[in-house]
Amino acid sequence: MSGVAAPARRKGLGKGAKRGILAAVIVAAIAFVAIGTRVVPYGAELPGAEEGFNAETYGAENFPAVQEAVVERAADAETLAAAIADDQEAAVGEYAVESSGGPVFSVTVTGTFGEASSGIYDLQVEGLGDDLTVRVQTGPAINGTELRDASGEITFGEFTNQIDYQNAAAALNNEMKVAVLEGIDTENLEGKTATITGAFTLINPQAWLLTPVELEVG
Repeated sequence: MSGVAAPARRKGLGKGAKRGILAAVIVAAIAFVAIGTRVVPYGAELPGAEEGFNAETYGAENFPAVQEAVVERAADAETLAAAIADDQEAAVGEYAVESSGGPVFSVTVTGTFGEASSGIYDLQVEGLGDDLTVRVQTGPAINGTELRDASGEITFGEFTNQIDYQNAAAALNNEMKVAVLEGIDTENLEGKTATITGAFTLINPQAWLLTPVELEVG
């Protein structure tokens, strides 16, 4: 029986050839990186780099516009209270700015400061029903997002993330303390009369907690 010749083995690449291929690959990779690399002088800002959110500059730059918007939108307290009591939905449509925390109203009210608790004063206002409680934040802690949300012009889409969006609200609150409350003896307001323009979120129609943008003690 005649035998069948075995197929010839392919001769593998020699060590020298393998080294040559590897060297060529390395050279090509280096060239690719070099083409996409841009040399930047030491200390220079990278092209396209953006500054992160800066709470101090944000508050100082944006509070004046927020203050102006709240003053322009502010309704008289008696008018607003009557509108909310008569038809809350209609009052929201006419006077409020919708926000994720609820409708935000701007209002101007004149009243007498009562007792304070943790920097929040009761405000006794003539012409409002006894079932409506008005309080005013005077610090040192100013909480809430009313100043951020009251104008309807500051939106989440302007910010990188939720943290910056929250920090924007805090920055505006802090700037308000400097622009509005600095120079006022907020620890001794009981018994004094004041005219206040500010914003509040309608959570309970019988309880308004104002964050002021203007506060004039009479």
